[in-house]
Amino acid sequence: MNLLKAVLAYFGMVFGAGFVLGPIRLLLLVPRVGTRNAELIESPVMLLAIVLAARWVARRWLATAGIWRQLGVGIATVALIQSGDILVGTLFRGMTITEIFIARDPVSGAVYYALLVVCAVMPCTARRTSMERTGAAPSFPRP
Repeated sequence: MNLLKAVLAYFGMVFGAGFVLGPIRLLLLVPRVGTRNAELIESPVMLLAIVLAARWVARRWLATAGIWRQLGVGIATVALIQSGDILVGTLFRGMTITEIFIARDPVSGAVYYALLVVCAVMPCTARRTSMERTGAAPSFPRP
């Protein structure tokens, strides 16, 4: 149950940040600086949201979870984020699935997909970092 809570909380925080930043990007930044630059300006803010959310989730629900469960939380969160992107893109922006995933700017699209990878692995990294500060021993899966 804790893993489900971790996934839902991590998803809610990261997707919520994107949901708030999206209209700001589209309405304020895109007309002034263009799509690529607007997405690149938004990316560091999303990275900060990912890091903060992962650290909070790791401390709250993943303190005793092994690395594979932490990675599972990250991957499940990315799957939910992608599902949310499809839902928002098709319902609110009138985009096709192809436009959502493939018709991206080569530069800002690469940054977007890199952020998804970071989002997937960040629960593992955030937990290890907090354990190093507290002196706790990491729990690695046994062979």
